[in-house]
Amino acid sequence: MSSLYKQAKSHIPETITMPRSWLTLYEDFVADNSGSVSQIESALRSLTYIIPGRFKESELASESLHSTLSLLTLYHTSLLSRVYSHLPPSLPRPQASLHNRYTKFWTSSSPTYTRLATLLQTLQYTELLWEMLARRRGGGGGGSRTRWRVVVFLETIKAFVRIALMRLTGERPLVNPVLPEREVDPRKVVEEGVAAKAQARNNGHFDELGLGAPPYSPPETAGETGTGRGGRDGESELACWTMPRTGLSLPSLPETSDVTEFLLKKVLTADDIKAPALLLHRLATSRAQVTELMWVLRPVVYAVLMARWQSSLEQNGGRGRGRGNSWGAWTPWLVGVGMEVVARQVAKRDLAERVGGGMRGLTGLEREELSSRGWGMGWWGLRGAFYENVTRPWIQSAAGKLKGKMLLDMVGTVVEDYDYLWDEYYFSTATM
Repeated sequence: MSSLYKQAKSHIPETITMPRSWLTLYEDFVADNSGSVSQIESALRSLTYIIPGRFKESELASESLHSTLSLLTLYHTSLLSRVYSHLPPSLPRPQASLHNRYTKFWTSSSPTYTRLATLLQTLQYTELLWEMLARRRGGGGGGSRTRWRVVVFLETIKAFVRIALMRLTGERPLVNPVLPEREVDPRKVVEEGVAAKAQARNNGHFDELGLGAPPYSPPETAGETGTGRGGRDGESELACWTMPRTGLSLPSLPETSDVTEFLLKKVLTADDIKAPALLLHRLATSRAQVTELMWVLRPVVYAVLMARWQSSLEQNGGRGRGRGNSWGAWTPWLVGVGMEVVARQVAKRDLAERVGGGMRGLTGLEREELSSRGWGMGWWGLRGAFYENVTRPWIQSAAGKLKGKMLLDMVGTVVEDYDYLWDEYYFSTATM
C-alpha cells in the first residue's frame, strides 16, 4: 500500500514558489494525513463562523483566517486530486459526482479554463476581506466611495471571468463551484483496495495468485456448529437452516433492503454513460444566451445601483439608516430580484422547449444547478431594503428572546454578530 501511494505522489509537479524540500515535505504530510487535514480544516472553518463581531474589529481577523483557510483548502484539493488521478487503475474507485465529472473534464482539457476558474474561486474566497479592508481605508463609513468602488470592480471582474468560462465551455451554462470538489480521500482508496485484495485471497480466490482453485471442504453439520435447531445461545432457526436429509446448513438470505441498495449501486443511469461535456445542454438559442448573461450580470447591476444610492445619501448628509422606506432604497433590491426571477423563469421555459422530454429530460447536473440557484434566491431576504424593513426587525426580536437563557444566549449573540455583517457588508450575502 505504501509503495502504491508513494508512486502516485511522485507525479505531483514541482513548483518554485517555495523551497523544494519544504514543499515536498508539506505535500507528503498532506497526502499521508489527508483525513486529519480535512478535519482540521473543518474545525478551523467552524471557528471562523462563530467569532465574528465577538471582539472589537474581530470580523477582519476572522475573515482573514477564513480566506486564508479557503485558499489553503483549494490548494489541498488540487494536490489530493493529482495524487488520486495517478493511483493505479486496478484499484476500485467510487463513482464521481456529476459535478466533478463535468468540471474535471474541462480542467483537464483546457488550461485556460483551469486558470480562469482558479481566479474566480480566489476572488470568491477573498472578496469579503477586500471589502472590509476598503471600508477601513475609507474611514469606516458604510457608504464610502472606496468600498463601493472595490465592490463594483470585483463584481465586474467576476462577471467577465464567468462570460469567458461560458465561451470556453461551448456556450454552456455555468456551474457553481467551477472547480472540482474534494470527494475522495486517495489514501482511503488505496487502503480499501489493498484490503479488498487481501479479503479475496482469504476467501479462497487463489486464481489471482496462480495457485488454482482451493480444495473442497464440506460444510459443518448443525451438531458441530451449534447453529441448527438445537443451537446454543438461543439462536433462532432464521439464522441458519439445517437440511433434514443431508444435515448441511444453509445461511439465511440477506435483507430485502440490502439487496435493493446493492443493486441500485450497480445500475447505470443515462447520465453515467454520457460524455462529461454532455452533462449540460448548450445554450443553442439567442434567448438562452441572453438569459444566462442576464444572470451573470445581475450582481454587477445590483452593486452599481447600491453604490449610486449610497453616494446620493452621502451627498445629502445621510448614512442610509432609517431611510430604507424610500423608493431609492427599494430600487436596487427590486431590480436585482427582478433580473434573477426573469432569468430563472425564461431559462426554465427555454429548456422545456429545447430539451427532449421537457423538464423531465434534464440531466442530473442541470437539475442540481437549477435547484442551487433557486435556493440561492433566499439570500435576497438578507439584502438591501427588504432586510432593513422586513428581515432585520424579526431577527433582532428573535435574538432578544434568546437572551438570558442557558445555551440559547450564545445562539442569540452569534445571530447578532451576523446581523452586523449582513447589515454592513455587501459580500456577506453574495451568492456568486
